[in-house]
Amino acid sequence: MKKLTITVLLIMIVFVSFGQGLEPKYHKLVSGFIDCIKNQKREKLADHVSYPLKRDYPLPDVKTKQAFLNRYDEIFDAYLVKKIVNSNPLSDWDAVGWRGIMLDRGDIWLDYDGKLRSVTYKSKAEQMKKAQLIKIEKKGLYPSIQTFENLVKVFETSKYRVRIDDLGNYNYRYVSWSIKRTMSDKPDLIIENGKYIPEGSGGNHRYEFKNGDYVYDCAIMELTEQGGAPVLLTISKRGKEILFQRAKRAKP
Repeated sequence: MKKLTITVLLIMIVFVSFGQGLEPKYHKLVSGFIDCIKNQKREKLADHVSYPLKRDYPLPDVKTKQAFLNRYDEIFDAYLVKKIVNSNPLSDWDAVGWRGIMLDRGDIWLDYDGKLRSVTYKSKAEQMKKAQLIKIEKKGLYPSIQTFENLVKVFETSKYRVRIDDLGNYNYRYVSWSIKRTMSDKPDLIIENGKYIPEGSGGNHRYEFKNGDYVYDCAIMELTEQGGAPVLLTISKRGKEILFQRAKRAKP
């Protein structure tokens, strides 16, 4: 009986914690966003976007109001518009800590001031354009590295140009050149079977690549102080650090 009571209490706690939906204080700003989509208030919505609005590389980010208006139909296709318009602020939207307010499983993210922060949904038009741009990009790479599903990161340190690709099935590839060479040149080093390692809830993560006695560690700093390096490259041999460099620039 005691075990049954504890189980019931645990179920009630989970229900209370996750079943309440969006707090009433956020209903108005979510409703305002839904109204902009429903009634085609594009100008108003464009004034409430947190620019740049990130898009999947190699699609260019939306950096200005005019760019947002120009690409509105490409981002908000009929499916997404219908999903937003038919959504209920109480049951379909949730506040997720510092990340903001999301629709469903994260198709749309709003800041707590009501600004559009992110659109993770990808329309068919964007998917087709992305595939075309990747095809073009592949032609500019050295032939042996033209096969990949998605680019993870390209970054440059004082000595190296490094490219990390997602080959699919949780397999990542590390490719590097000396800084004076281009990605159309033959790489100095190619390592496959890299591992993705998440770190905390802030988005920072690492990719680890092993090559004999050497380990190449690429720390991707999604959360860093202004002016901080976007990527930290550490090379170790038999557990001893032999090189540490900060990226000067990175994309995407």
